[in-house]
Amino acid sequence: MASFKKINTKVFVRSGSELTPDNIYWKKYSVIKEFGPIDYIDFSPVEPHYFAVTCSVRVQVYNPITKLVTKNFSRFKEAAYGGSFRSDGKLLCAGGEEAVVRLFDINTKSLLRIFSGHKSAIHRTFFTADNLHIASFSDDKTVIVWDIASEKQVISFNEHLDYIRAGVVSPISKDILLSGSYDKLIHMYDTRTSKKILSVCHEAPVESLLFLPSGGIFLSAGGTEIKVWDALAGGRLLAKITQHHKTVTCLKIASNGHRILSGSLDRHVKIYDSGTYKTVHSLDYPNSVLSIGINSNDETIVAGMVDGLISVRRREEEVKTEKPQRKKVSYRNSGKNLHTPQTDIVVHEEMKEIMSKHDTYLRKFEYSKALDCVMMSYVVNKAPHVTVALMQELIRRQGLKQALSGRDGKSLVNILKFLNKYIGSIRFGRVLLHVANVFMDVYENHLDELAAEPRKMCSILAAKLEEEENLILSLSELQGKLDMILSAAETVSPAPVKDVQSLEPSSAAQKNLILSIT
Repeated sequence: MASFKKINTKVFVRSGSELTPDNIYWKKYSVIKEFGPIDYIDFSPVEPHYFAVTCSVRVQVYNPITKLVTKNFSRFKEAAYGGSFRSDGKLLCAGGEEAVVRLFDINTKSLLRIFSGHKSAIHRTFFTADNLHIASFSDDKTVIVWDIASEKQVISFNEHLDYIRAGVVSPISKDILLSGSYDKLIHMYDTRTSKKILSVCHEAPVESLLFLPSGGIFLSAGGTEIKVWDALAGGRLLAKITQHHKTVTCLKIASNGHRILSGSLDRHVKIYDSGTYKTVHSLDYPNSVLSIGINSNDETIVAGMVDGLISVRRREEEVKTEKPQRKKVSYRNSGKNLHTPQTDIVVHEEMKEIMSKHDTYLRKFEYSKALDCVMMSYVVNKAPHVTVALMQELIRRQGLKQALSGRDGKSLVNILKFLNKYIGSIRFGRVLLHVANVFMDVYENHLDELAAEPRKMCSILAAKLEEEENLILSLSELQGKLDMILSAAETVSPAPVKDVQSLEPSSAAQKNLILSIT
């Protein structure tokens, strides 16, 4: 006998996010919250991977395990920006509104150097790959490289036409650095030539820049797009990532270069595969994300939000506490049957497949009883997709009329209540409309014979159908009006408008069009 095929209930189940290894990996975080206006977050490259949060007029260093402040650098009179660690974790540099770069010793909290020369706020500061210089990016449209030992300016670049709010240094070369500006341009500089060696246009004000570990590919964030550029190919555009619907504010690298993180004003942090640039996971936050940081082993991720909220998520690794039990050895019969070959016999347990009641009745072609099973209150309320799936199967078998015929008042009320509740649903609407049509075909000539409650339910169903019809007509009219507006916008070139009140229809035809739309 051929195997019976059960009804397909998965078609009508509410869709959810697919569970992937990345989903499991990035969800293993515990959340706590701190407060303070946030600008930039940076993790120390050395253990125990403290992280620096630049907020208001100070830079605070947090312990990622206790989430408590261990160091507080408050030698700022005005707002501090862009506090970042050196690769050995011993020094920290930061800019600010005072147009100077400050260099601190992490252990003693001493202010070691003050680099003066910029004329406006400095938003980003980074140590170069040789740890001997600092690159600063300022609102005065200049990029300056400083020598730490002599406290003097090494070289300056002034290629931009607007504020520089993004910058990054090469992870493999001490001479290469990038700057991104609100003039939508990204320049690459080589300190050995004192000129820009590359320039690309992001087509939006640049908010953040990021080098991949190889140093040959860099990413730029601005507007709602992230763009991937090949520096070795002269700035060739490799890919566009458009997963955010609001401005992307920050970029970070994770998982030893295998993952890229982006934070946005849309309250999401997206995680991408650095090989395919496809989204593998998304983290949600209560407010717009301005800055993110993550340590080298992905253990702690920190996000700073526009309202000053700091979210610290720490992924707890699963620790196995069970000790391996020592195998008990018996020496009573030691030596006997020493060379006897042993054969393991595996007995496969047969799993008996349990069939639901409605599938059992379907197998026996008892369609009315099958429909009764899925009209039970616990099925209708908890799993309405099962009910709709069985109705679809009855339609396919042409047995729906048989299942609906010859019913009493109570069972008819249950069916009509289900139709009234879900007939406007996007998931179930098409199937239930067919069921309603078959129901009316069966009972159209017998409505007067029905009890008062089924007749009342039929009236409610008729009102529901009329409501759905009116909604569809309204949406169709709206679609037609929008098509007219779009077609008019395409045919008429817009003139520059200085004042909204001065905008008047240029002809009687346009006046009639606007009146008909409004």
